[in-house]
Amino acid sequence: MKKPDPDPRQRLVAAAADLLRQRGLHATSVRDLAKHANAPLGSTYHYFPEGKPQWVSEAVQYTANAVIRLLERELTGGPQQAMQGFFAIWRDALIASDFRAGCPVVAVVADEASTGIGSKPMAAAAQAFTDWEALLEKSLTTRDVPAQQAQHLATLIIAAVEGAILICRAKRDITPFDQVAAQLTQLVTATIASR
Repeated sequence: MKKPDPDPRQRLVAAAADLLRQRGLHATSVRDLAKHANAPLGSTYHYFPEGKPQWVSEAVQYTANAVIRLLERELTGGPQQAMQGFFAIWRDALIASDFRAGCPVVAVVADEASTGIGSKPMAAAAQAFTDWEALLEKSLTTRDVPAQQAQHLATLIIAAVEGAILICRAKRDITPFDQVAAQLTQLVTATIASR
């Protein structure tokens, strides 16, 4: 029996996230979105009457929520397990795309100034980073890491991983990502052990 197609609107949002991670914000148009989602061009205007700022914002939220679900699932095993899950999704994405795809959230931030797309996508990106940091911070504080130190570590983890993704894409090599992941793991393990 054939599975029903996913919600057409949701398919467009997922396609937008995929395009952003591969091409960036500037090089992704509404026509590209419709084609990538195998959807009629008119459906993009129907589902996203506010245009590109709306579907870009929703693609960022879609990505953010996927990472949040992963982190929440992995956090049951503690901050180290959550970090390993976070590392794995980005590492796998880099390798599977032959280093052509990164994080859609970073793509929006990197390209925003040159597109004049407005504040809604940037607000969605800022919220994504805030939410990811908050989950990691909370997990660290449950291991008796002081709140301020946990907050700083969470920010460091997100910033280092996103930076490693960019370096790997430029070098077309996974080594920088693995080095960053190993160092972050050692740092967090040592921090928790010192409590």
